[in-house]
Amino acid sequence: MAHDLLAQTLFELDNAFGVSGDEEDVANVLKKQMEGLYDKYETDSLGNQYFIKFGTDPDKRILISAHMDEIGYIVNYIEENGLVRFLPVGYHDDRTAVNQDMVIKTDSGKMIYGVTGSKPAHIMTAEEHNQVIKIEELYVDVGTESREETLALGVQIGDYMGFHREGYFMNGGKYYTGKAVDDRAGCAAMVEILRGLQGRKIEPTVCMAGSVMEEVGLRAGGPMVNRFKPELMIAIDVTLTGGVPGVEERQCSQIMGGGPGIKYYDWDPILGATGNNVPRKLTRKLISVAEKHKIPFQREVMIGGGTDAWSASMAGEGVLAGGVCIPQRYMHTPVGTINLNDLAGTADLMVRFLEEYETL
Repeated sequence: MAHDLLAQTLFELDNAFGVSGDEEDVANVLKKQMEGLYDKYETDSLGNQYFIKFGTDPDKRILISAHMDEIGYIVNYIEENGLVRFLPVGYHDDRTAVNQDMVIKTDSGKMIYGVTGSKPAHIMTAEEHNQVIKIEELYVDVGTESREETLALGVQIGDYMGFHREGYFMNGGKYYTGKAVDDRAGCAAMVEILRGLQGRKIEPTVCMAGSVMEEVGLRAGGPMVNRFKPELMIAIDVTLTGGVPGVEERQCSQIMGGGPGIKYYDWDPILGATGNNVPRKLTRKLISVAEKHKIPFQREVMIGGGTDAWSASMAGEGVLAGGVCIPQRYMHTPVGTINLNDLAGTADLMVRFLEEYETL
């Protein structure tokens, strides 16, 4: 397979545990993958990771970020019979939580495995068959018979829980499916960008940042910008795609294999205030670079989500901010799927952009 090293990087990042608020394991994998690619490493009190590559101009600074966290759950109660109750961390579709393999990470770092249970279909009423079971009504069975047994495993209220599923390339092809490609694909792209910059001379000093707690409110953009003080911030994330039954391209115009999406606009009407109207001077430059180097790309407009570029754009006195997005199917489920060529194209676009960068 082409891009073997990139594929392995994606696999290792995707399969690390990293529910929002507990991104430590992902940070460790990212640091390992970044070895030898940066000039300076920093972290902050939130847990954001900064991998800085010096350019010829230390005052010309660009921040590129991808969030390390994934959606998941948190333990909120343990029943007398040992079953574990939980609540969502991040935005979930309740339908995806039923009858799943789960893993709970304890305070000591021990992994406890279990399954989500529900009422068997055999004894459901007609009304129940037409209802979605709410996450708050589900439980995790960890194979114990009492609260004391569950506590003895190390499970406690406040422990994070995620999907227990190892990602893979489907049938040896270029489509990868995993529990956390949102946004470990972006993290893998950052590693690949620094690989692509090896031996190349660039003017700006570039920081690749693995951000935390994006899925619970885009919390890291402002702190990262206030720390690094860039003149430009670009968030690398995933985006919704069309072209499958039930999702027409007129709703989600990005297609798998069509190349990275250059973000024009996003907005989350549920949260109301979050969104990014990307200045045209940035989108024009990204498109001109893509066209010059014959890198396939798409123009991306998204409703129902956002990136760290939202909070980054309003930090300090305001920062030029935008995004480059990797098309993804089945977002916010344990079977998220991307095309490796789109991921590689994202990295290629950013390498060329940084090589030719001039202040916008």
